[in-house]
Amino acid sequence: MSRFTEEMYATAEADTGVLITGEPGAPLQQSWGAIHRQARCMAGALAAAGIGPGDSVGILAGEPVDIAPACQSVWMRGASVTMLHQPTPRTDLQLWARDTEVVLKMIDARAVVLGTPFEIAEQLLRERGITVVTIGQMREGKPVEPVDTAESDMLLQQLTSGSTGSPKAVRITHGNFYANADAMMERVKFSLDDDVMVSWLPLFHDMGMVGFLSVPMQVGATVVSVTPLDFLRSPMLWAELISKYRGTLTAAPNFAYSLLARKLAQAPDGAVDLSSMRWMWNGAEPVDPDTMEHLAKEGERFGLDPTALAPSYGMAETTLAVSVPDPGRGMVLDVVDPDLLEAGGMAVPTSRPHARRMPTLGRLVSGLEGRVVGRDGQVLPPRGVGIIQLRGKAVTHGYLTVDGPVPAQDSDGWLDTGDVGYFTEEGHVVVCGRVKDVIIMGGRNVYPTDIERAACSVEGVRPGNAVAIRLDAGEKRESFAVAVETKLFDDPEQVRRIEREVVHAVVAEVGVRPRTVAVLGPGSIPKTSSGKLRRGNSLALLTRG
Repeated sequence: MSRFTEEMYATAEADTGVLITGEPGAPLQQSWGAIHRQARCMAGALAAAGIGPGDSVGILAGEPVDIAPACQSVWMRGASVTMLHQPTPRTDLQLWARDTEVVLKMIDARAVVLGTPFEIAEQLLRERGITVVTIGQMREGKPVEPVDTAESDMLLQQLTSGSTGSPKAVRITHGNFYANADAMMERVKFSLDDDVMVSWLPLFHDMGMVGFLSVPMQVGATVVSVTPLDFLRSPMLWAELISKYRGTLTAAPNFAYSLLARKLAQAPDGAVDLSSMRWMWNGAEPVDPDTMEHLAKEGERFGLDPTALAPSYGMAETTLAVSVPDPGRGMVLDVVDPDLLEAGGMAVPTSRPHARRMPTLGRLVSGLEGRVVGRDGQVLPPRGVGIIQLRGKAVTHGYLTVDGPVPAQDSDGWLDTGDVGYFTEEGHVVVCGRVKDVIIMGGRNVYPTDIERAACSVEGVRPGNAVAIRLDAGEKRESFAVAVETKLFDDPEQVRRIEREVVHAVVAEVGVRPRTVAVLGPGSIPKTSSGKLRRGNSLALLTRG
């Protein structure tokens, strides 16, 4: 047996930890042992459908109570899981079905496991000759014993953000998964007796699927799991669940912490108790120091320890975690000279006014090596800004694309992350941006995150809803535009004010002027399934703006 499945089955036998679902209306607590017994029946149904070792299975379900045993049942059959992108009420189902068919052909899926609330997709899938097994059918299966698994067997084929049309999946083996899970648990000093995880993250994204479902299932952690829709309906539910269950560990992208801070500011004294929280990981999108400081300020009334706020770095290619701060450190800023950062490729500490505040993202988790290389491929010293590369047992060997497998590592095992950043002397990781998004103006590297942060400071701009759009990429004189969302988009006078103030804010922050500013209504800026800005898909916004 692989170490992952061996530990998962031992956890089930010990019956430690619980999965809590159904909040806020009908909470249900199930031990991992009870979930394992359900998974045995589901595995029997998969066996009857011909699913066995080495097969690929797509899962399209929205409820954690269904996803947990369904995933385990797939692994009990020696198959791999691919969490399919989920249609929303605004999705064109015919287009979604076409894109999903491309994904299923790419991974050579033997079947799709279908659950609530996506039953409407069953006919569309069957019309395309795709085998569908519903959660209801699986629960009626006859229990079977798990098959043997190896460290090299495929566990997850994680679709990268925005994988539609021309999809790509990160291939994660049992060995990759175990190495990263072990490193994460070691870094946070996780206690099965005392720690409680709380999450609303989507389970089709690696941060939710790995960090808050698969790892707890493996080690026997207690986790409270609700859906993203539950959170969006009532963002305070997140804090209320932390308070109710004495949550100690949670994670979310930056935009969610910004929203939580605003809700806490409006809440009466005593509304929630956040004093139990040890870790609030901020990842999956750029971390804004102002957001974290605002959350620390507003959370103080509710007992939130500011050292719990932990900007972190992760990616599907390393299974999940790349770097996490040491316990009790909180957010540590690296204050550097902006001119040397942009023009000289060095992150030099400074105390000058208008310095750039860069959130450090902790040290690499155990088992990972990291380095930074320049454009010429030479390894840079600490504080040299270049491309971050990683290697280790948790790093995927490759991707699956519509044209077949593609390696992810070079001949020495290094993964090119595509992220621009540097390491401090203490080994803390700092990410400046994506190499493909960096705007080169007058020999300077201008980072979209700095532009977007400045634009979001303008009154009326929705937090986390500004995007810098690179123009004339690769030309001698690149430039950029800015698109922002606001609820005031139908007020011409307010639109003109926002346009002017965005220009002023951006010039003050980065010293260069956008070519144009587009002011749009809510929901206009394209984002990935995890909430990341799709900068490459944003050019059409200029016409709309």
